[in-house]
Amino acid sequence: MLLKYRELFKLHPVVAQLSLLQLIAYFGAWFSNVAIYTMLVEFGSSDFAIATVAAMHLIPAVVIAPFSGVIIDKFRLKPLMFALLCTELLMTLLFLTITEKSDLWLLMILIFIRMASASMFFSTEMSLLPKLISGIALQKANEVHSIIWSFTFAVGMALSGIVVNYYGVRTAIILDVLFFVVAIIVFLNINFKVEIIHTKEKFLSMIVDGFLYIKNHKAVIHLIILHASVGITSFDALVTLLAKNEYKYVIAVPLAIGITNAVRAFALMIGPLLIGNWVNKQRLFYIFIFQGVSIILWGIFQSNFYVALIAVFFTGFTTTTIWSITYAFLQENVEQRYLGRVISYNDMIFMLSNVITTLFIGLMASLISLDIITLLLGVAFFAVAWYYKRIQSWI
Repeated sequence: MLLKYRELFKLHPVVAQLSLLQLIAYFGAWFSNVAIYTMLVEFGSSDFAIATVAAMHLIPAVVIAPFSGVIIDKFRLKPLMFALLCTELLMTLLFLTITEKSDLWLLMILIFIRMASASMFFSTEMSLLPKLISGIALQKANEVHSIIWSFTFAVGMALSGIVVNYYGVRTAIILDVLFFVVAIIVFLNINFKVEIIHTKEKFLSMIVDGFLYIKNHKAVIHLIILHASVGITSFDALVTLLAKNEYKYVIAVPLAIGITNAVRAFALMIGPLLIGNWVNKQRLFYIFIFQGVSIILWGIFQSNFYVALIAVFFTGFTTTTIWSITYAFLQENVEQRYLGRVISYNDMIFMLSNVITTLFIGLMASLISLDIITLLLGVAFFAVAWYYKRIQSWI
């Protein structure tokens, strides 16, 4: 059965409300992202320092996953989500205190705390959705989440590149703070109720129980690994290095970062709109192949900024669909009382994949050219396609 997004919102108003929250919160977040990477370039940071800061956006999800999953399963979700939004707001505000290269250690701490909160908020929401909806509605809700992320990434990155270039880093961060204020106001007006199954179990025993559940369910392990493959498309460091080392002779660095990310994000947004209903369990293999070929083409045409933008578009065209369908596979194969923990552990492995990809780019950038690095990332998706064929019967 096909379900249109309008029908999804009509049948499930809370999904529409949560989607509006995502739209506002995500849109603001990208303003500070471009500002942060622009600061690093202005400070004269090394390639590895840039990659490390990019990784710091991802590492918190890996570190906190065993604890956040238990917290999500054990405590009331709305107060938890409110506290996490407030923490993100505070950390973003403190970005204004970063003024010179010697402050990079403080920047990393602020990023760590903010992204730890953002990661737990995301895991909370993704464990909340399957408690409210299921089946095709759940897959569509995941697609909506991905489309919103992609839309805000595209528009946010593009506008932020312009704001940072013409009005400066501080203005972009202040705008980011204002978006979080609006997001909190919207969140306070959302009403949802879900049952808390675990309230008396000990914290440590719940952590162990969650790991044992995953260990005893091979299909869940395979799906976590499969979903983590999307982490290979973690291109923040690569885009920044291209802007810093290659494109600065063609266009201003903030604009190069913003435009490149915006083009890719535009593809992330429209991809599921065009192929979302066509892709299924059988056809997903070909989507993995397409993803790999697209990244390889980007590597081939990377030296020409304007031609590379076309290739960048195709690198993002199928990514959202891969993310949403593999996430839905996982959500539907997990018992509800374990959802918070399994989703958190899944996000941990997914972010670990992003971290490894980011650090790989940063470390290899001093040894081989960026186009060769990109080609290697593309070839990795051929391995993912082979892996999917091997585990398809488990799903």
